[in-house]
Amino acid sequence: MQSYLDFEKPVADLEGKIAELKSLAATDQAVSIDEEVNRLSSRADEALVEIYKKLTPWQKTQVARHPQRPHFSDYITGLITEWSPLSGDRKFGEDAAVQAGFGRFNGQPVAILGQEKGNSTESRLKHNFGMARPEGYRKAVRIMDMADRFNIPVISFVDTAGAYPGIGAEERGQAEAIARSTEKSLELGVPNLAIIIGEGGSGGAIAIATTNRVLMLEHAIYSVISPEGGASILWKDAAKAQDAATTMKITSADLLAFGVVDGIIPEPTGGAHRHPEQIMASTSAAIDKFLADFAGKGRLETREHRREKFLAIGTTL
Repeated sequence: MQSYLDFEKPVADLEGKIAELKSLAATDQAVSIDEEVNRLSSRADEALVEIYKKLTPWQKTQVARHPQRPHFSDYITGLITEWSPLSGDRKFGEDAAVQAGFGRFNGQPVAILGQEKGNSTESRLKHNFGMARPEGYRKAVRIMDMADRFNIPVISFVDTAGAYPGIGAEERGQAEAIARSTEKSLELGVPNLAIIIGEGGSGGAIAIATTNRVLMLEHAIYSVISPEGGASILWKDAAKAQDAATTMKITSADLLAFGVVDGIIPEPTGGAHRHPEQIMASTSAAIDKFLADFAGKGRLETREHRREKFLAIGTTL
């Protein structure tokens, strides 16, 4: 069943009427609904296009958090073959919020990292809503080390509200683990790509997004803090999250203009959750281009490219 956001109410009403007509036709074969269904479908499509042409930053935030938006596991299923997940950081334990392992993209070996939020109550609890603990980032470092050793490119799928802020995580060195993962991302001799598929929150995201190329889905967000957190700090009022989302410049278009990200992967009208097969095709094309662009680069050149990219951020504002 399609889940609708608040600002999608006009579309929800029209598609609800279509569903009612189809239900009526299923019980009474004599009823002809084709003409009315086509008319309502056209109106729903037009309404969706009109709404998504002028999304505000807060509305984009809602789309980025949509419960039916494709998650890490969906991209693995849609893009990667021979997927072999690896577990544990070899220091404390396993963290299901960060998924990591090796597989093949179009036949080429790749290392894959990413946050998994889960898509049901049970899986969300298992994956801690995509908020990683230190062992998750130390697992990421372990996989990046292996990829570097065997000259395998690294691809990260970023989707987290931020690193887990619990007492246990802090006791086990959350900040240090994030810093080590960021450091490892920067020093790799193999090319690495990060794709922000939903939320890119704070150090939880940057730990695996310090890469040669950073791409964002059109309706993803990327920020040092959530709009609610920013509003709580700036105005002492989390209810002003909409204002914070606009002020903080967290959308893909804003961040591309600032040079923080390198490209935008367009989403189908209505967001990635409406047509996941289309976003898989677009993401596949983006990964394919990245691998082709960096195929001939040596280790030193790859490392220097990454270094210069991040040193250049903020120099042309």
